[in-house]
Amino acid sequence: MELAELEIFRAVAREQSITRAAKLLERVQSNVTTRVKQLEESLGVPLFQRTNKQMILTPAGQRLLGYADQLLALAEEARQSMRVDAPSGRLHVGSMESTAATLLPRPLGRFHAAWPDVEVDLATGTSQALVDAVLQRRIDCAIVAHPGTGAPRDIDVADMGEGLEGVFLKTEELVLVLPATHPKVRRPEDVKLRQLAAFSRGCTYRRCAEDWLEQAGDDARRNLSVIELPSYHAILAHVTAGSAVAIVPRSLLAMQGDTSELQTVPVRKVHTYLIHRAGFSTSAYEAFQQELRRS
Repeated sequence: MELAELEIFRAVAREQSITRAAKLLERVQSNVTTRVKQLEESLGVPLFQRTNKQMILTPAGQRLLGYADQLLALAEEARQSMRVDAPSGRLHVGSMESTAATLLPRPLGRFHAAWPDVEVDLATGTSQALVDAVLQRRIDCAIVAHPGTGAPRDIDVADMGEGLEGVFLKTEELVLVLPATHPKVRRPEDVKLRQLAAFSRGCTYRRCAEDWLEQAGDDARRNLSVIELPSYHAILAHVTAGSAVAIVPRSLLAMQGDTSELQTVPVRKVHTYLIHRAGFSTSAYEAFQQELRRS
């Protein structure tokens, strides 16, 4: 297998289309088709199901995609390690939705201005999804929230996944948000709404909200339901409409402007880290980390 073949295979797998993959890679379609067929012949297994002009991965293709991500990431890391004079190449960064909105804009702006030869790919997701992506070499680093309650210096990010290292960035204050019309809340027992608007499982903030709300007792634990939503805009819309409660970082809420229709209750503080695989280091990553720690 050649790296070029794996790059073509991965593009087709992600785009589910020869046409879109060829456009993305700036290759002619016939070349992409030929290289995929050659890879399948060399491995002796079909990698795609070809139906309705779509390219859907077979089980064998799914397995190969994981290896392709790792091999291509390692090759990029090796290339960058040879360029110690100035950051260059591509840096795959993951971030929670909240930090993408509140923490990243200024550091990313400074980074792009200082190192224009680095192409930054940004992906968002829950903390656990980002941890998995880092460990599987699908991204180089990620900004995540650690569920621990200790001081930053006492927390080991390897608790979130074996083989992780990280640096502390900031501490967020999490607040429960409720409709302004809800009776005053001072403790979990005071919450009358039993629907929580949140991201999917794997979100550290959701876990903190569930833990806090369930302090109200067994009935509260059994009756709590979660509406899984894709964005903070959707989450806060449900709260404003009076159908749910939610948990958000206070820094994100401060960006929303008028919050007169919301009631907030402090829940706890959560520490935010930039994580990476143990041993991973490129000049682009080191420069990016420095910009983040300046924030």
